[in-house]
Amino acid sequence: METQSKDPESVYDFTVEDAGGNDVALNTYKGKVLLIVNVASKCGMTNSNYTELNQLYVKYKDQGLEILAFPCNQFGEEEPGSNDQITQFVCTRFKSEFPIFGKIEVNGDNAAPLYKFLKLGKWGIFGDDVQWNFAKFLVDSNGQPVDRYYPTTSPLTIERDIKKLLGIS
Repeated sequence: METQSKDPESVYDFTVEDAGGNDVALNTYKGKVLLIVNVASKCGMTNSNYTELNQLYVKYKDQGLEILAFPCNQFGEEEPGSNDQITQFVCTRFKSEFPIFGKIEVNGDNAAPLYKFLKLGKWGIFGDDVQWNFAKFLVDSNGQPVDRYYPTTSPLTIERDIKKLLGIS
């Protein structure tokens, strides 16, 4: 079960469940730049997003980038599988090495506390809700969300912002 302290001050105050049902304290990632993405296996944007997320991960994982993928079935029911099926798909088809977490909701009353925190940010012309699969939140090394990108934003176009947070010129 995802838990949080009373008033979370950063993403490090959250514990989430991985795809295997184990608790993962996000403070494990302290000091890293995080790209947090709600993912889906059957979306029209699945191939391009996973391919480009992999490219970013391979390029920057040793320099402090971590990509956290949260499967979500709230958009067009495009993530219907179990956690095992999702992980199998991602690891087999895309050979993704970044962590895949347990399936969550990102909008509504049952939205994961982490996503409620991320959506408190200062963005969004559609209000606070996540619009579709592959919305991306960029979190700095202090655990603060600094940017939010639309589902249609190509991961590679975020590279400049990632490099800035990593201190790479």
